[in-house]
Amino acid sequence: MFSSPGHEPPSSDMALAMDGGTSSGTQTYANSERSDLEQKDKLAENRAEIDEQLTNLARKLTTKSEQLHHRSPFEAPEGGCLDPNSPNFRARDWAKAFYNARYNADENCPPRVAGVAFKDLNVSGYGSPVDYQMSVGNALLKLPTQIYQFLGGKKRKINILQGLDGLVLPGEQLCVLGPPGSGCSTFLKTIAGETHGFQVDPAAYINYHGITPKQMSTDFRGEAIYTAEVDAHYPQLSVGDTLYFASLARAPRHLPGGISSQEYATHLRDVIMAMFGISHTINTRVGNDFVRGVSGGERKRVTIAEAALSYAPLQCWDNSTRGLDSANAVEFCRTLRTQSDVFGMTSCVAIYQAPQAAYNVIVLYEGHQIYFGTAHDAKSYFERLGFLCPESQTTADFLTSMSSPTERIVRPGFESLAPRTPEEFAKLWKESPERQSLLRQIDQYATEHPFDGADLDRFSQSRKTEKSKNQRQKSPYTLSYWGQIRLCMWRELQRLKNDPSVTIVMLINNFFEALIISSIFYNLSGNTSSFFSRGAILFMMVLLNAFSSMLEILSLYAKRTIVEKHNRYALYHPSAEAISSMIMDMPYKIVNSILMNITLYFMANLRREPGPFFFNYLISFMMVMSMSMFFRLFASLTKTIQQALAPSSIILMALVLYTGFAIPVSYMRGWASWIRHLNPVAYGFEAIMVNEFHGRTFPCASFVPSGVGYENISKDERVCSVVGSVPGSDLVGGTTFVKSTYGYENSHRWRNFGIILALTIFLALCQIIATELVASERSKGEVLVFRRGSSQKARAKQHQHDEERTQAPVIQNEKHSEGPDSTLGVEKQTSIFHWENVCYDVKIKSETRRILDHVDGWIKPGTLTALMVSHFYRDIPNHVRLTSNSQGSSGAGKTTLLDVLANRTTVGVVGGDMLVDGRPRDSSFQRKTGYVQQQDLHLHTSTVREALEFSALLRQPPQYTREEKLDYVEKVLDLLNMRDYADAIVGIPGEGLNVEQRKRLTIGVELAARPKLLLFLDEPTSGLDSQTSWSICNLMETLTKNGQAILCTIHQPSAMLFQRFDRLLLLAKGGKTVYFGDIGRESRILMDYFTRNGGPALPPGSNPAEHMLEVIGAAPGAKSEIDWPAVWRNSPEYQNVRHELSNLRALANQPSPVSDTNDKSSYAEFAAPFATQFVQVGLRVFQQYWRTPAYIYSKVLLTIGCVSISRQIYTYTGF
Repeated sequence: MFSSPGHEPPSSDMALAMDGGTSSGTQTYANSERSDLEQKDKLAENRAEIDEQLTNLARKLTTKSEQLHHRSPFEAPEGGCLDPNSPNFRARDWAKAFYNARYNADENCPPRVAGVAFKDLNVSGYGSPVDYQMSVGNALLKLPTQIYQFLGGKKRKINILQGLDGLVLPGEQLCVLGPPGSGCSTFLKTIAGETHGFQVDPAAYINYHGITPKQMSTDFRGEAIYTAEVDAHYPQLSVGDTLYFASLARAPRHLPGGISSQEYATHLRDVIMAMFGISHTINTRVGNDFVRGVSGGERKRVTIAEAALSYAPLQCWDNSTRGLDSANAVEFCRTLRTQSDVFGMTSCVAIYQAPQAAYNVIVLYEGHQIYFGTAHDAKSYFERLGFLCPESQTTADFLTSMSSPTERIVRPGFESLAPRTPEEFAKLWKESPERQSLLRQIDQYATEHPFDGADLDRFSQSRKTEKSKNQRQKSPYTLSYWGQIRLCMWRELQRLKNDPSVTIVMLINNFFEALIISSIFYNLSGNTSSFFSRGAILFMMVLLNAFSSMLEILSLYAKRTIVEKHNRYALYHPSAEAISSMIMDMPYKIVNSILMNITLYFMANLRREPGPFFFNYLISFMMVMSMSMFFRLFASLTKTIQQALAPSSIILMALVLYTGFAIPVSYMRGWASWIRHLNPVAYGFEAIMVNEFHGRTFPCASFVPSGVGYENISKDERVCSVVGSVPGSDLVGGTTFVKSTYGYENSHRWRNFGIILALTIFLALCQIIATELVASERSKGEVLVFRRGSSQKARAKQHQHDEERTQAPVIQNEKHSEGPDSTLGVEKQTSIFHWENVCYDVKIKSETRRILDHVDGWIKPGTLTALMVSHFYRDIPNHVRLTSNSQGSSGAGKTTLLDVLANRTTVGVVGGDMLVDGRPRDSSFQRKTGYVQQQDLHLHTSTVREALEFSALLRQPPQYTREEKLDYVEKVLDLLNMRDYADAIVGIPGEGLNVEQRKRLTIGVELAARPKLLLFLDEPTSGLDSQTSWSICNLMETLTKNGQAILCTIHQPSAMLFQRFDRLLLLAKGGKTVYFGDIGRESRILMDYFTRNGGPALPPGSNPAEHMLEVIGAAPGAKSEIDWPAVWRNSPEYQNVRHELSNLRALANQPSPVSDTNDKSSYAEFAAPFATQFVQVGLRVFQQYWRTPAYIYSKVLLTIGCVSISRQIYTYTGF
């Protein structure tokens, strides 16, 4: 193999001929030896030649690579590997080229790195793990405790993190593993410097590569960022504009290649969208739960991309893969790996279900650290403690199972030695040699990177070179203050362009309000009979202008979360956004004021002179601005919208009453007259009243005396009946009227304008300051909330459980059983739901697009079927996605099929046959099935038991009595293991029930309806940790053992979770079937199918679900030359499916338990009569109001406040 042409070794025959054909043994041996030597020499020469060729080839490749990396990515040719809009784009090559262009080409801009070391990290908070539900009746009982705590009283201290140690060097990744409640989010927030709501022990040591925590959170805010799992974006903005804004806000001052900051931001936006597979959504609105936009999975990738564009040296990601499928989760980790390798960024990632490609890990168990180190060493560490990692379980799943008593498996012989409680795990970790080695590394790191040393100088210098010239040195922001305002103004303009409907509707609404009011005062006469009417129309004009901005309280709270997030990223000052909002709202206010004032002014026949009209408009507009600043200030000073609305309403009433029209100035009480001096509406009303009446005379319309017998009296014997009249005169001066009636002076006109202007500026400055200082209310955490009385029992039960957990012996392979009789009483199903050639077409403009293409399958009782869809998003339009609000990798592929089968589609054309026991499904199908949505939507004031009872009483068939329905609810509580928190309040997400408890309740609500046929579950494990997902799978397995048929959509399944399913329906792009059949033990049947048809074998220790997506080319970066839908159509498995479907059709000749035509109630629209609906819904609404004391007491406060003010004013004024 080392020979080259022309250098072949001689054959033995040729050697014999050269030697004259002698046959002597010695000569033969010598000739043979000489031939071997010659052959070895030639082989050596060939090898040297090949080595030289390889060296030259390597040199050429290196040169080409260097040329590629030294090429500016901003000037890359179209279609190349550096073009983000090309299918040949390679993220890693682009990253290297970008790094070289930005840092290596400019010696004055060194790259920044920031590792982190922490030791003895203790974090604590204040509160209680169990609380009771506040209601109108018991809310006052908490008042003394709240006053005591407000005055400095001690609260109950709760340890969140205890004694954590770790070291993450620049360029490394740390995977944070632990179930909800273990402190993963608190740990990431602490590392990122966001410690609001909890306290870090002052003795804890945290070192950011020579930077103190205080310096990192103030001077270098935005260099260590925390990305929460919630998606907070402006729904009206497009995906492209959202990412362009984030990129431009962090654009450095010195840009490579002399490009503009706009070109730089556009290029980075295109790159990050290509990396995360969302380039197709560039012009699609982000949306939210109420505004149509991209799918949930795509919105999650927008959140990730926005944070990645900050290029922060230290990034903390909190369950950012929630809503992503396994392939995109792995791609997310690969992108972080590229950033770490190329840019030296440090990433700390909390992933509930970690992919196989994990790196360094820290394992947390109820706030205790039980391991820190590499994933490979972690496996051997826990195996040394006595735990077993099955061959089918990945290393990441094995580590996650350590904090889950139901998942971890104890090796034989270690039953009494393996740790059980978090404290036991933590104790063994602190005594381990791995921790001692870690502590030595931390001490060495502290020596090499001391505080306030050379590392801090380099970091500061690098940050300084990126900032704008007009930005101060210690500011964490990149752009200058004026640059931030301009950027925020651009964003406000884009929001208006993308969704002008709200602005237009407000303009039309205000115009018609002015039209209706002015029609009442249409064409006022020019005599004294119009005096009161003129005052009334001017008063209404003042109020319309002043209070037209009241809804700005709602708009400010709608974007407050987004602004605070961007402030944490150091994109802009909150005050810069506030100023830009003021400026961009002015055109709307100007147009709105013109429409209202022109309508009111001229229809009412007010003073038709240019000067008075424009002065009237000037005062009206200034009142709009002044009250707008007042409402904005009130929204900025409060933490919740409830705190803002009720007090502001009371203040508004005081401002209205003390305007000067309802109660003239002379009648105002002295103790409250100060309100008038701070009231911009009062100053505005005085100005426009004087403007209307000053210098005018009005003919008198009514004299005293008048009537029969007084027709011939002289002028000197009568007087006009209005205030300000002069005896003997038929005319009344307007100046005299307003002075005598209201005490208004013409000299106050421009004075009042100046006062309103000063108040506007003062309120605006106060609001700007408040936006910088006052933050919104933070979440209280997932604390169980019980009804009063039940909370004490819950505390006692929890304490008893903790003691039992500590004292109980270690059991091998411990699992929580659902109970031997847990399935008794639950509806057992025997019918089979099957479908053939299901197609789904939607019309997009003039084009009809096929979403589902001839899908076949069935669901048999007692089986658990998984539905997966691979990269389906390009085929699904936005309006179809949003009918189901799904959050899959594809944007709605899985949920679309689920909706079609469940008969829940609202658009498009559905084709094919969907049958139950061989019979077409009828109108009673939906009543006989349960549909568990991905979102856990519940009334937050209900208890778990009340939610189940509400579903049972209104959805169960009428043949069951009320007692039977309620007894069935108790069985569902036992089946789902929810008895311990049956009386707990649901709460809002993040406060109340945790994610597992909410998911169990969602499933329970559907089970309480007694579905006769099957259950549809839309991604029940999405966003859940491994332990919770395992628990939900245990629940589904329990249901299937009882004969329940379940069709479940999944994504991002771990290897262990994937094996819990019996069958799999896999769809490819275009809605075509790739596989439908059994999964098999350890996924052997599924893997054998793909291997037999040309796919690679499953590597040892790999996740079958991830491997399957890579085989069919669905994983990011994976490609497949095999047409897998065509392979399926030609496979024997497909023929078997068709044969089984034909057999299922034959069931139509047999009786079916769910096809009873005599049961008329199952075909009714509602299961319960109207009287039952009225009573149950009425009770629930009453409970909702009763358990929302903030709303009730705010209404009571508003009523009492308004009545008290009115009584005080009108009682003592003589009115």
